[in-house]
Amino acid sequence: MIHLPGGTCSDLCDPNMKMTRRDLLRIGGSGVLGLSLGSMLKLNAMAREGGKPVGGPGWGKARSVIMVYLQGGPSHLDLWDPKENVPDKIKSPFKSIPTKIPGTHFTELLPQLAKVNDKFTTIRSMSYTPNGLFNHTAAIYQIMTGYTTDKVSPSGQLEPPSPKDFPNFGSNIIRLKPLSEPMLPFVMLPRPLQESNVVGKGGTAGFLGKAYDPYYLYPDGDDMDMDKMNRIKTDDLKLPQEVFAMRLDRRARLRDALTDKMPEIEKAVENYELDEYYQRALNLIISGKARSAFDLEQETDGMRDRYGRNTFGQSCLLARRLVEAGTRVVEVVWPKVANSDNHSWDVHVGLYARMKNQSAPMLDQGLSALFEDLDQRGLLDETLVVAIGEFGRSPEKGVSTSGNSNSPDGRDHWPYCYTSVVGGAGIKAGYVHGESDKTASSPLVDPVHPTELLATIYHAFGIHPETIVYNHLNQPRELVKASAVTGLFA
Repeated sequence: MIHLPGGTCSDLCDPNMKMTRRDLLRIGGSGVLGLSLGSMLKLNAMAREGGKPVGGPGWGKARSVIMVYLQGGPSHLDLWDPKENVPDKIKSPFKSIPTKIPGTHFTELLPQLAKVNDKFTTIRSMSYTPNGLFNHTAAIYQIMTGYTTDKVSPSGQLEPPSPKDFPNFGSNIIRLKPLSEPMLPFVMLPRPLQESNVVGKGGTAGFLGKAYDPYYLYPDGDDMDMDKMNRIKTDDLKLPQEVFAMRLDRRARLRDALTDKMPEIEKAVENYELDEYYQRALNLIISGKARSAFDLEQETDGMRDRYGRNTFGQSCLLARRLVEAGTRVVEVVWPKVANSDNHSWDVHVGLYARMKNQSAPMLDQGLSALFEDLDQRGLLDETLVVAIGEFGRSPEKGVSTSGNSNSPDGRDHWPYCYTSVVGGAGIKAGYVHGESDKTASSPLVDPVHPTELLATIYHAFGIHPETIVYNHLNQPRELVKASAVTGLFA
């Protein structure tokens, strides 16, 4: 058997991997197979990139990504993909309006986004056939990790987060594309992923370990508190009053001096890379860069008003500040739990009032401001922006597709066809990818599976989607079993 060099429970994609003596012996024995040392090194390099060719449109264009996660499943028919000449039980109650792209219409709920859709791509053919994924938790887990799970409760919910979980895509990215500057690599805000009492599933580093978890910024206050972003606390990112930065730095140098005198201890912990983690944390705190990025008071009143003085709008503004400061991955989770009322996209009842007066205005203002602001600052060229939910809503109102009850003006879960938005980092601007049928029930052309969208995100960072990582059982697993949709790139 050919063995690709690598230590126990280590990843083939790890650029810091060193060969062991056992690996060299294996390579020496590979001569009987006609493989030279050069051939084996080449195979190892291929393994780091998933063993498949890399490159193509959009490859490596992204420096950072902002995932705007519309938790709850927004109705595509009532936002991005309105249909005319359909029965009343399907037709949106909201009027269709033109956008900057000739022939492309949104509903009247998105007037600001209609003015800036020449900056992004609208994918109208998101689609997957559920396998126990009709409810939110399992569907969230799929889009965030690229994998499904066998353990689903009778209600369709998953178990709470576990160290055995597949990693959130952001954790994979910061592991494979680490930052070289003292800044938080991955931030999730302003609330966790959640359905009912299952909190945070799909939002951790899972089997990669807590070192790759996001920094969770969840301000105090419930989901209906629109001022919570004014109470951001980052006490863990600042020094206690009695400890000055210079004093802490002297302590660090003293620690290094002591370590030099204790080779036995150093050797015992060398595999844990304690020096690296300690230095990262020290640099982060001393620099104050992360703490400064969280200070929304540094923005003008006009800019804060442009994004919207609510939790979602200020979260989008903070996302821009973070990527501007160097953060690699920001996930803005819609500030309302799935499977709930008021401001939620989970509109089983009261669709008209809830979307018109609550969720849609916040989305329209915050997301349009984000695209405009990134573009004006020159950040959109290297920042990938993705706005997506776990599924869409049923074309026919008042019917049950997931076991939930729905009022005559409500729509149930619908994974077979829905819409997402992607922009920046080489993505085509002013483009509509795919097309839904006359009732927005299924794609007519170019269907895109959510795992393919994840593969596209990895591709944009110059990471092959099928790069191998090892799980908690030391089993090889692909980042995601899908190919990038390179047709989305210019």
